[in-house]
Amino acid sequence: MFLNTYSSADFSRGASFLKEMAWIMLSGVLVTSWFPGSRWRVTLMRLFGARIGQSVVMKPGVKVKFPWRLVVGDYSWIGEDVWIDNLATVSIGSHACISQSAYLCTGSHDWSIRSFELIVKPISIGDRAWIGAHSKIAPGTLVGEGAVVQMGAVANGILSPWHIYSGSPIRKVSQRKLI
Repeated sequence: MFLNTYSSADFSRGASFLKEMAWIMLSGVLVTSWFPGSRWRVTLMRLFGARIGQSVVMKPGVKVKFPWRLVVGDYSWIGEDVWIDNLATVSIGSHACISQSAYLCTGSHDWSIRSFELIVKPISIGDRAWIGAHSKIAPGTLVGEGAVVQMGAVANGILSPWHIYSGSPIRKVSQRKLI
């Protein structure tokens, strides 16, 4: 790869330069701050285009690249220091939990070509799924309804509903049953 040939000219950021700059400044001071409270974080993200359901909890330190590419269902929780690096849409279902320091990444690069082209793919996390602390979710991953990604796992591909996954590379370890 030759990084001097890289170009992101084909990538659409999804908002104007001014909107993105306003988001960077406000989110850096308010959203990622240690200030307690969730409602005002949710409100600010909605003002910047995030589609967020009712009674969503967002803890301090949450980092969202482009709120206009974020969809969160009702009653979901997003824990401390979660990083949603959403160059493409990230959809999180209702009653889903994204635990502390999880990283959701929608972008990568094609290292097989000289220009190291940007590749972006959406992430979808189903209703009642749980992404464990310090987990990593790769571009294009589909986490099925009720699936669990255990702490520190690296998830990619399609994760079946109502199963528990662990490790890196990720593997299915058991079925999830609710009582």
